[in-house]
Amino acid sequence: MLVFLISCFSFILLVSKSFFKPMGGFSNVWLSEELVKFLALWFSKGRNAISFLNLPLMTDHVKSKLENVVEKEEGVSLLDLPDLTLECIFERLPPNGLCNIAAVCSSLREKCTSDHLWEKHMKEKWGELIGSAAYKEWQCYIVSRNKASILEKSRKKRDLYGKFSKIRKLLCNRSKGNEDDSKVGNSSEMSSIMDWYISLETGKFWFPAQVFNREVQNGHVGFMLSCYDAEVSYDSRTNTFSARYPSYGRRIIEDDIEWNRLRAPTVDTLPYVLHVSDCLDDLKPDDHIEIQWRKSKEFAYGWWYGVVGHLEFCSGSKLNCHCHASEIVLLEFKQYTPGSRWRQTVINRKDHREVGNEGDGFYGGIRKLYSDKETSLWNSLLPNNTLE
Repeated sequence: MLVFLISCFSFILLVSKSFFKPMGGFSNVWLSEELVKFLALWFSKGRNAISFLNLPLMTDHVKSKLENVVEKEEGVSLLDLPDLTLECIFERLPPNGLCNIAAVCSSLREKCTSDHLWEKHMKEKWGELIGSAAYKEWQCYIVSRNKASILEKSRKKRDLYGKFSKIRKLLCNRSKGNEDDSKVGNSSEMSSIMDWYISLETGKFWFPAQVFNREVQNGHVGFMLSCYDAEVSYDSRTNTFSARYPSYGRRIIEDDIEWNRLRAPTVDTLPYVLHVSDCLDDLKPDDHIEIQWRKSKEFAYGWWYGVVGHLEFCSGSKLNCHCHASEIVLLEFKQYTPGSRWRQTVINRKDHREVGNEGDGFYGGIRKLYSDKETSLWNSLLPNNTLE
């Protein structure tokens, strides 16, 4: 607590010099006097008053002023600070600091759990990984959790009625503990951004995401330059994720997944559903694409990275290339060696649907990559050696 308040004092000195100085001498003096008064009275209640007054930052003038304030006033708390000052302090606290302050009392809990304080933390850590699919899953999670809480309370009440007499039951129902329990299940509290953030940090909430190079740590090089849908959960101890993949017949779980191997789902298409391609007429050589592929029709699709290539009759010259006018589109997967059966495939841009067989797998919908950020991410995952 001492370190926290000293930090607050240093922050306040900084604010009073940089922010309030342009507002005029009155504001600066008022802020300094009020905050110095508060800190002095705060430390006067504990054992640290002497050490606080002996801080290197204290001039003789400030020290004598603090001593006078300590003698004249008592009973000041953190809540006596102006609301604007409290907001400035809370906005600079990390998530664990906000949680600690929220545990002090109901007034501070209300201030520290407000959504606008947690939106910044949510965006900074989880903004790129949490998409619309994860938000929808969170809403379902909240509804399910609230229903489970209501059913559990109903069961406990039935057990209570069976064990105690009518008078004892009435006394229990009127007790303060039961009233507090009814407030805990309030859906507005449980669906706050703070609750969502904590559920992500503790790994309680599994959310939809996509994993690059699935199971690569287990030696499955056949998944290089692919991205598969999964439910993931965060482990704050290792700063990694666990993933559960939808799979035919059995559930596959992968652990120790780094942040750079995850992304939010880029489309709303479910893993077993053929994606509707809306870019076929726009495809031309050297375009970067992702295409759905699955081993058999019982398995979920994964998204595989490829490049639009030149057709066999084309010289490859940009000036004389007419590949974009052909109904046939050649797709290349350069992580495989030339001559490999996985190196190339062709699709019909006018009548494209799922194509393939049980031997080579099935190719599905296509999405064109327009973002340099997406393309750079795929290129960073290229293997050092080409695959057979």
